[in-house]
Amino acid sequence: MIKSELINAIAGQANLSKADAGRALDALIKTIEATLKAGDSITLVGFGTFAVKDRPERTGRNPQTGLEITIAAAKVPFFKSGKGLKDAIRG
Repeated sequence: MIKSELINAIAGQANLSKADAGRALDALIKTIEATLKAGDSITLVGFGTFAVKDRPERTGRNPQTGLEITIAAAKVPFFKSGKGLKDAIRG
């Protein structure tokens, strides 16, 4: 599903116009981004948790030359699904 299909689904489920559904989705995405950037997490009970994880520095290999390289530490977004979402997917 792409963003426009998601907007159409939200509009249908919530009885909103497509424009209102698009603004709501954009607001949700911006809020999640801002919260994660601030170092906080968002928990939606039954759905899951959006958080930031620290990935430590590690050693890798350049596939073209085979030389070892150091891959810098990084902060990466992470989503852990909740029980309700897992149960919904399982059937």
